[in-house]
Amino acid sequence: MTQITVDAMWTEGRTCPLGIDSDTPHLSWSYGASEQRSLRQKAYRIVVASSQKRLADGCFDMWDSGVVTSRRHTDILYNGVALLPRQLLFWRVTVWDEQGTAAVSDIAWWEMGLRSPENWPGKWIGDPQAAEIGRPLPQFRRSFIVWGAVRQARAYICGLGHYELRLNGHKVGARELDPGWTDYDRTVLYTVYDITHELQQGENAVGVLLGNGFYHVTGGRYAKFKDSFGTPKCLVNLIIDYSNGTSETICTDGTWSVSGSPLLFSCIYGGEDYDARREQPGWDRPYFQPGGEWVAAADAEAPTGMLSAQTAPAITVMKRFDVVAMTEPKPGIFVLDLGQNFSGWPEISVSGPAGAAISLTPAELLTAEGLADQRWTGSPYQLRYVLKGEGLETWRPQFTYYGFRYVQVEGAVPLESSSSGEAMPVLHSLQGQMLYPDVSGAGGFRCSNQLLNRIHEIIGWAMLSNMKSVFTDCPHREKLGWLEQIHLMGPSLMFNYDVEALLSKVMEDMADAQQPDGLIPTTAPEYVVFDKPWDMFRDAAAWGGAYILAGWELLQRYGNDGVLKRHYEGMKRYADYLASRADGCILRHGLGDWYDIGPNGPGFAQNTPVALVETAIYYGLNVVMKNIAGIIGELEDSSMYRERSRQIQTAFNEEFLNYENGMYANGSDAAQAMALAIGLAPEEKHGQVLERLIDGIASRGYQTTAGDVGHRYVLLALARAGRSDLIFRMTQNTETPGYGYQVAHGATSLTEAWDGPTVGKSQNHFMLGHLEEWLYSHLGGLDYRYDPEQGHYVLTVQPNVVGGVDWAEAWCDLRSGRAVVQWTKGEDGRLTVQVHVPVNTEAYIYIPADDLEHITEHNLPISGMRDPELMRYEKGIAVFHTGSGTYAFTSKHESDSLLRNRL
Repeated sequence: MTQITVDAMWTEGRTCPLGIDSDTPHLSWSYGASEQRSLRQKAYRIVVASSQKRLADGCFDMWDSGVVTSRRHTDILYNGVALLPRQLLFWRVTVWDEQGTAAVSDIAWWEMGLRSPENWPGKWIGDPQAAEIGRPLPQFRRSFIVWGAVRQARAYICGLGHYELRLNGHKVGARELDPGWTDYDRTVLYTVYDITHELQQGENAVGVLLGNGFYHVTGGRYAKFKDSFGTPKCLVNLIIDYSNGTSETICTDGTWSVSGSPLLFSCIYGGEDYDARREQPGWDRPYFQPGGEWVAAADAEAPTGMLSAQTAPAITVMKRFDVVAMTEPKPGIFVLDLGQNFSGWPEISVSGPAGAAISLTPAELLTAEGLADQRWTGSPYQLRYVLKGEGLETWRPQFTYYGFRYVQVEGAVPLESSSSGEAMPVLHSLQGQMLYPDVSGAGGFRCSNQLLNRIHEIIGWAMLSNMKSVFTDCPHREKLGWLEQIHLMGPSLMFNYDVEALLSKVMEDMADAQQPDGLIPTTAPEYVVFDKPWDMFRDAAAWGGAYILAGWELLQRYGNDGVLKRHYEGMKRYADYLASRADGCILRHGLGDWYDIGPNGPGFAQNTPVALVETAIYYGLNVVMKNIAGIIGELEDSSMYRERSRQIQTAFNEEFLNYENGMYANGSDAAQAMALAIGLAPEEKHGQVLERLIDGIASRGYQTTAGDVGHRYVLLALARAGRSDLIFRMTQNTETPGYGYQVAHGATSLTEAWDGPTVGKSQNHFMLGHLEEWLYSHLGGLDYRYDPEQGHYVLTVQPNVVGGVDWAEAWCDLRSGRAVVQWTKGEDGRLTVQVHVPVNTEAYIYIPADDLEHITEHNLPISGMRDPELMRYEKGIAVFHTGSGTYAFTSKHESDSLLRNRL
């Protein structure tokens, strides 16, 4: 295909979303794949109408941008007629290339949410008996009549802590653990469902079950903390628009009924207990006759947080795992192995007598006796099911989840082990169900080295396992949104998944968590406040700085500058807060390089002064603030941050750098690497600083001591210095703690500690997964950034060809389209690099080559070519500038060790 075309279209980072509360939604689009070179957008025109017919007829009654000469295609603000609650908008974009050829997109749409409290006529309702000890979790119902043909119907619901919405006997939608976690005193999220086809003529029934979630953590078993924003409650609006033009609203009020549900216990940390004997068949269907357990729902105190439409993707069951092995370590106790560590819940199918109880204990590890081991992950966590005795019964939890690989079953005999004469319940099947947001896959990597491929896989499992409505540190013991991983692992996440909408939600969480003095705490939402003497767990620049750095990555990766404008004042307050805490220009408080490798085991930083790490991050935050301020037009601020950065750099080097030998502080990996990667080291000292970093790693048998914060900068410093060969060698080490060690010792997801499979602790953490960024951007050679001044993406293609890897490929879906890099080393010493650059995107392609004479592109000599354009050749690297299209380079390339010497 040679003509420019429009492919995907996004509104606020989502495709055709229900429930937008923004006055000025941000619109973006990508382009269809094209082989044509240097195909660029020259202009665009966005048109928006209040109906699909009007849009098709050319009546753009909501907005017509006019023809805008620009290459921009991301985050363009709607600038039309004021938007109304529940309004459905249809939009289309026309783009022109530089030859004047036009392409018209398909029609996309978005629908506005309720937007403000006055549009919620209903009341918050709760269980009047909620305070009773032992009271089950509540379930609510109401019957209503549909009087005629329905044009459309929507359900707007917030159920706290979590809810399940049911209509005419069926669950509505596939969402789980909804709504997303927030500081409920600041923000309360609601969800919109299209229920047009769920309604029937005549009587209908709506039901809502509630769970505690993070809204009401009372303990009872394991709990990271105990706190409550209030007892479970819900707010519902069902709005029916009839074909005759009339509308009807069914909302929560005193006409709803409530009873205790079969859910006897529910804790986000401790598990669930469900007694199927308490089920009331038909309670969520029409014509149900409530018994004596049902009473009128009570008015409930509304949460103080502002109602806001949920923007993050729905959490749902995304993967399923069958049992791969079973053991019976003790008589009557069975342990089922699902073969993969993940986060979610087990679903069981059982049969047996009424009143029989089955206990499920999920775990990541097993004890020496082969039993479930929850020592490191929060114990006790248990799931209990009491049978109703009516044939085959299927059950799974609703409002809790856990990280696990194994499930210990007590009180039932697996079908294959049962005998006809046994009275015990029979477990017919058990399936693991993995929960994470329904995010689109946005990238992929693979290479000839199977150990690297396996490392890539276990990092991926950990990222998905800790992706909920926040990015958790682990899916069991804490389940908190620790913030350092948001920016340190941000590029790794964005190479693999489209997380723009989810990260935008996390930005709001950080804004809600910001304190009056400007502090951004280490977790958001901040459910646990760390006071003295543990206040270092609340105030650390590498954690709070995620507010600035994650916003910056949203611009760099998705072209989203709207998030910077919305949060700039909050970012500025945090930068000022750090300045107020600094000793001159040195930050002396915080966590430093958490979980590094030292003599005392993982935990508090041991190898690097806390002040060095915190000040290095402090410097980096001010550099980024300088850039952000410049982009949004705050030029005086930009100059101020530039000067503050200079002062921090000077103070940093005066305090920590030994100018004679190039050693920062005590010369730890983190100290040397952060000075290099963040840009603090004087240029004339780079060689010495790097040499000390390399010597230290090599002296330990190619093992780093860096931890949660420092490790990413170790990889960046080495890769940028042309030492990806050293990184590769580190990954192949299976004898000492590291990636290779984890794989060799059976890890199926990335662990909390470098030696996690043998030392214990969490077996499902993604905080140390920084190698993922290197796999894409350096080994695969694919990196990209959005240029806000020019309004388009710029690819950097720079394959780091290393010994031990014969080929590698990486791809990533940018907002402009899919970028692909593939390289192969031939036995004849030739290197082949194939690159696909999306439409409206530029690329700088770095080809390792012994000389220029042997470089070809699509089998033609490069001499005299204008596309690709040779920019320079130095140190064995030919650098080309290209536009869009597919390029195939071949060069004569010596061994990576000789190339390294040149670099």
